[in-house]
Amino acid sequence: MKDQQKYSNKTKAALVLLIVMIIILLSNFYRLQNSKKANEDMNAIFNDRLVVASYIFQYANDLHSIKAKALQTELNDAKKKAGIAASIQHIHSIDKLYLETALTPKEKTSFVSFLASCSAIELQSQNSNWIQITQSSDQALKTLKLLSQIQINEGKAKLANSNSIHMENTTWGELQIALLIVLGGVALYLLIVKQKKIKIKVPESPSMN
Repeated sequence: MKDQQKYSNKTKAALVLLIVMIIILLSNFYRLQNSKKANEDMNAIFNDRLVVASYIFQYANDLHSIKAKALQTELNDAKKKAGIAASIQHIHSIDKLYLETALTPKEKTSFVSFLASCSAIELQSQNSNWIQITQSSDQALKTLKLLSQIQINEGKAKLANSNSIHMENTTWGELQIALLIVLGGVALYLLIVKQKKIKIKVPESPSMN
């Protein structure tokens, strides 16, 4: 009966240890997945938001340059066309880079509108429609402001998600610490029980014979 009780206690202890180990392993796996997601969010913030913000800044500079050339009365048509063509060419060189980034549906729509304004500027420059160029430039700049706001909102969303993942990892880390404490407690219990079961041999009284 004592042997059965001994084996029963050992089985229970082993089961507790096994469950704790499985939970710790699953917790580590979940934390690794969360770390991967957080890393993806950080990369997205840099590659798809901060880098794109620099593209928008360059777009805005080119548009202001186009608008300034269209309004300069001291320049002849040939010089205006040459200056605007150079800015449009620079804009098109950025377009390819912009399209390589991850775009939201709303961002795609706004970017198509921006490209349409740039195409209009190119055509209006060929026809020497300088007043219309300033209007198209203003429209393109408004679209850039919308695109810039999208970058800010998306960046905030990615950052919030990354912070949420960090909080989850912290919670899982605290759970692991608690489980390790339980694991240590069970191990200590087993050691104490084992020590209690050590038999102390009492010397026999000397024989009277």
